[in-house]
Parts: sequence; structure tokens; C-alpha cells
Amino acid sequence: MAATHSKHGLSASSTRPKARSSRLMSAFEFDTYGFERPDDFDYKTYQDFMSSYLRVLARRAAKWDVMVKNKERVKKSVKVKRYVRKGIPNEHRPMVWMCVSGAQERMEANPDLFQKLLSGPKDQQLMETIQMDLYRTFPENIFFKDLKDPKSLRGHLQNVLVAFGHHNKSIGYCQGLNFIAALMLLVVRDDHKVFWLLDTIVTNILPDYYARDMVGLKTDQEVLGELIKLKVPNVHAKITGEGIHWSLICTKWFICLFADVLPVESVLRIWDSLLFEGSKVLFRISLTLVKLHEEKLLKCKNFPEITEIFKGMTQDKIAFNCHDLMQNSFILPGSLPQSLINKLREKHRRVIEEE
Repeated sequence: MAATHSKHGLSASSTRPKARSSRLMSAFEFDTYGFERPDDFDYKTYQDFMSSYLRVLARRAAKWDVMVKNKERVKKSVKVKRYVRKGIPNEHRPMVWMCVSGAQERMEANPDLFQKLLSGPKDQQLMETIQMDLYRTFPENIFFKDLKDPKSLRGHLQNVLVAFGHHNKSIGYCQGLNFIAALMLLVVRDDHKVFWLLDTIVTNILPDYYARDMVGLKTDQEVLGELIKLKVPNVHAKITGEGIHWSLICTKWFICLFADVLPVESVLRIWDSLLFEGSKVLFRISLTLVKLHEEKLLKCKNFPEITEIFKGMTQDKIAFNCHDLMQNSFILPGSLPQSLINKLREKHRRVIEEE
């Protein structure tokens, strides 16, 4: 793990050494979502970014306020897609995520399922597995530190994972789901809705990613390799020439949906589009990160240097500027037709299943 924790964005060491006053440190010790910032957090770069990004957020919020006024939900449309790509204001995220993902419709069709799963018989092995991971989920976040704290979300996280595991018995619990559910709870603050968001992602948006054989995840790692070969051929030649498989570098990107990998605001912007457009967004972000770091990767002389670049690319200025990252993701990779992705998936899934 590189020096900067991914959820907080830049550290001073990733840009330049700098002194910080104790007053500034105490004022910004935690971010908006309750994550404690590291000692070397680069406040100057953060302030420079936020001074411009807040203006973007204000413009987007005004447009969203008009669109959702007097509405309890939004429906998919070209206009909504355009708005989603530019970012959903945090106050509207719970409602918009539920609507555009299809989770709202599924919840309304089964309004009592969540509580029935929580009150029904439990698989003790599943419960013990979940319990172990609860304490490893964002332990530096003020909302997940202490179960006895009335503000704690750890009990709600347990509810989501327990209900999900008993509803999806073929999966049970898979590491990575805890980070996804926890980050969703920080935004949505409703374990019932987060259960349906998580279930919709696993069932509809990323089928077979979290199955016991993870065939969907393995397939998409192979697809990513082919897309990098197509879009960034020099990097593909470099990486494969070193004998490195893409799954070694990028599996966590996909299995956590970039949670606990990229700065939190960037993750939420990715999820905005993921929940609307589907898994293609994961490929776009991955290709963009590789393409933006192409020059550095081509200068690497060995495997350790390559892995350091991949660690750093999720924590530098590019990853931190969520607005630019998302804009680049819909431009730099160029055309990425779903028909191409489907064709590559079919090809590699067949090979993986035969193996």
C-alpha cells in the first residue's frame, strides 16, 4: 500500500513536502464522510481543487434541484444520463441511485424481504465470517469505529451483509462487499435501501463477480487486458512482457468497485455512472488510469517499478480530481461499444469455464 490511504486523496509526499498548522489540521482532521486524514495529507492541493470543484457542484446542484423538484423518483433518459455523468449531488444520491439502478422497483416488489431475512434462521458460519470483517471495514472512519456509539453504522453494515448473505446463499459473503456496502451506508444512511442497492449490483449489474468461482470477475480481467491491448498497446506489451497478469494489478479495482482504492469522492462519481450505465464504466475508468500514466509505465524497468506506478495512480492528483477523471473516462478510451465487450466476454468466459 502506498503512503497515502486511498480514501482521503493526496498526501503531501505525493506532490511536495509542506508544513501545516495545528489549526488547519484540526479543522480538516476528518473528511465529509468521516474518514480520518493521514498526517501527510496535502491540504493545499485539496483546497485548490475544492475551490474550483465547489463551483461545479453548485452549478450541478441547481440543475438537479430543478429536475427532481416535486418528484419522488427519476426515470432513465438521455437527459438524466448526461446529468449523472456530470455527478449527482450528495443530497439526491440515495433517491437517484435507487431509481436508475432498478433497486427501488425491486424493493417495492418485495417490501418485507429485508426484515424477514434479518429475523429468520441464521447460518452461524456466515455470521462469524461477517463479524470478522466488520472490524476490518474502514476502522479509521468515525462512523465505523465504535459499535456502542449511537452514530455508528457498524450494526447497519452487519444487517446489510447478513440479509444479503442469507438471500444469496450461493454467494454468502465475499470480501469486497463490506467496503461497497459500508461506503453506500455513508451516503444513503438506510440499511434497507443499501441492501437492495447491493443486491441489485450483484444480481443485475455485475452477475457472477461474487459467485464462488468468480467467473464474471475473472472474465472481465481478461477483457480488460484485451481492451488495454487495443487502446494502449505499448503499455500492454510492456506489462505482458514482464510476465504480469492484469488480475494481479486490477482485481481489487473491480471487486471493490474502486472503494478502498480511489479517493472517496471519485468512487462516488464512478458509482453514479455504474448504477446507471452498468459495468462498462469500470473498463472506462481502468483504461483512463492506464492511459494517463502511460508515459510513467513505459519508463519502468522491472516488476516492482510497475506495481509502484499502479499503486500510485489511484492516489495521485489525477485520481483525486474526480471531475476531470470522469470527464477523461468518457473521452480518452474512445469508442467502447457494448457489442465489443460482450464478444470479448463470451470468448474468455468459454475458456475460463473449460479450465
